[in-house]
Amino acid sequence: MSFSMTGYGQSSLQFGGYKIMFEVKSVNHRYCEVVLRMPRDWTGYEDVLRRKVQQHIKRGRIDVTINREHDESTVRPVLNHSAVMTYLKAAEQLKNEYGLSGELTLRDILSIPGIMDSKDEAAGAVSATLEDYSEVLEAGLEQCLQSLLEMRAREGSYLAADIEQRLNHLENMHAEMVELAPVVIIEYREKLRHRLNELNDGTFAFDEHKFGMEIAIFADRCNIDEELTRLYSHFEQCRALLKGKGPVGRKLDFLIQEMNRETNTIGSKCNHLTLVGLVLDMKAELEKIREQAANIE
Repeated sequence: MSFSMTGYGQSSLQFGGYKIMFEVKSVNHRYCEVVLRMPRDWTGYEDVLRRKVQQHIKRGRIDVTINREHDESTVRPVLNHSAVMTYLKAAEQLKNEYGLSGELTLRDILSIPGIMDSKDEAAGAVSATLEDYSEVLEAGLEQCLQSLLEMRAREGSYLAADIEQRLNHLENMHAEMVELAPVVIIEYREKLRHRLNELNDGTFAFDEHKFGMEIAIFADRCNIDEELTRLYSHFEQCRALLKGKGPVGRKLDFLIQEMNRETNTIGSKCNHLTLVGLVLDMKAELEKIREQAANIE
């Protein structure tokens, strides 16, 4: 199965009074590059999480973002008694020293910043160790990666199907080339014979032996049988790679380069207008395959 290098996954879980959110994005890259962003006090888990990503993904740039926020369902407001006493004493001091009048109301006190604190009930109930957080972060990232891999698999199946369709088109053009290859020699022989007959004004004798040698030299020079055989082999290898397991993007890129090289050789050897047109169409199709293969892991 082929996997795309483009994908997205997310997940979340609750632990220790926090809602922990995971987000993973992957894009094309020549190698496997993992970029982690998380709260600073969790950086000690970076190596473990990086290895977790590399267990599933072999190629691409993978951006992992982990955030946390207090779980509102476990937080209740608590009156800060010391802050209340401090503000009340300050108000009394202002009245005595500066002769100010007025009284602090309940609304005034409750609107003062810091009067109410948030107590995390879950934090008091759960005593989380370093190992607990490591297991939680790995479990959350694993769930997020599975979502990412599902998307990469779906995208990879579309890419593989498109490449398969284009390979079918290439094989059709290849079949036309196989049929045209011997016709090129026949047409050249007839054109050369016709041309020589037109030029012969009776001052020279037609030498059938030299004529045959000329045709043999031309046939050897424009022979494309080897290139056509190698092209067909490359088509089969591409199909095998698309159906195989593991990262195949680099191997596909190499095969596409080889197919381009064989096609260029055919273009330089052939001396036939229809063959030249097929070569140009084949190169255009190979370029489209190359663009699609660049997205495969």
